[in-house]
Amino acid sequence: MNAVRALLLVVAVAATFISAQTNDTRPPIKIGFMVPLSGGNAQNGRDILNGFLMYLDEIGYRAGGRQIELIVEDDEAIPAVGLTKARKLVERDEVHVMAGALLSSTGYALAPYITSMKIPMVYPVVSADDLTQRRRSEWIVRTGWSGSQPNHAFGEYAYQKLGIRSVVTIALDYAFGWESVGGFERTFAAAGGRIRQKLWVPLSAHDFAPYLAQIPRDVDAVYALLLGRTALQFMRQYEEFGLKGRVTLIGGGTTTDEHVLPFMGDEAIGTVTALHYSAALDTPANKAFAATYRARFKKIPSYYSESMYTGGKWLIAAINAIDGRVEDRAALVEALRRVRPSDLPRGPMELDAYGNPIENVYIRRVERVNGELQNTVIDTFPRVSQFWTFDPDRYLSEPLYER
Repeated sequence: MNAVRALLLVVAVAATFISAQTNDTRPPIKIGFMVPLSGGNAQNGRDILNGFLMYLDEIGYRAGGRQIELIVEDDEAIPAVGLTKARKLVERDEVHVMAGALLSSTGYALAPYITSMKIPMVYPVVSADDLTQRRRSEWIVRTGWSGSQPNHAFGEYAYQKLGIRSVVTIALDYAFGWESVGGFERTFAAAGGRIRQKLWVPLSAHDFAPYLAQIPRDVDAVYALLLGRTALQFMRQYEEFGLKGRVTLIGGGTTTDEHVLPFMGDEAIGTVTALHYSAALDTPANKAFAATYRARFKKIPSYYSESMYTGGKWLIAAINAIDGRVEDRAALVEALRRVRPSDLPRGPMELDAYGNPIENVYIRRVERVNGELQNTVIDTFPRVSQFWTFDPDRYLSEPLYER
């Protein structure tokens, strides 16, 4: 907790110092930002914050001719805490716009409050499907992804390109896991594949033995959707149980994301996942981003880092588009939906009519390159929509992917 307080103090001091160097006649633009900075998801939260701080540094904490004041809160990855912190930022700190959050459960919890207060909010990471589908809010713009989005593409790919016919899924037991598995199952089954069994794991899981023991050895593949320490523990135990090399391991992109990949060993090599970003993406924009991020933070960027770097770029473009008139909240939300920044590390991106990105989905395979593990991009699905190839109206008339 002392480390968290020190981090928040650094952010506050930096914003104050930069503000003192300018002569703005208008007051600063207040951005309320919240992510978990303590607890089991603290590393994910720090990566998200790091991406934002890096972009704000690049623009000198200025947008629309005004100074930016960043106010950071730790939501502890607990929805109730996140709601309390949001109320503090909006009602006491009087921020003009909000950004952040990590878990889908937090995103769902915040949405009614954000809508009732009519405060613009950018979700750079929260992937809960319905936030830009059946329960979408005009005040929330997502610059990240929806959980089922890359998995629609991946289910089809697993059957058609990887030759997988039967799968056991093991995923975190909350909205992110349900929707990711749901998206994968839908297209995998439509192609002719079969889900043999679904195993649901609590976010607090420390031992995967009870789950791994249930996996039949004659299944073609295991699809894993995990993050943070659960991904690390699962990967180690998957090898210990003799499954590596015997049952193909595939999964959602967070399972081998760069927030955990450097802490894995050879047990991760060969794992194939799908996501809209890889630190190994071979483009000029990503090479520049990854090199700068590594130089500053002494590690490779994760998808979480890129998400808020891109989210920050999107937010600042919107503020610039309205010449800094952030007090006009409706104008800011409209600008967030209208702008289209270029040279994003993840590649081209645009928002659909529901406020969700249309973007590339990358199929990645873990390899060791120059002594480091990386998610090598082996295939690309361009311009993937949250509705995949389905008609949006028909898609929205069907139930949300659930447990």
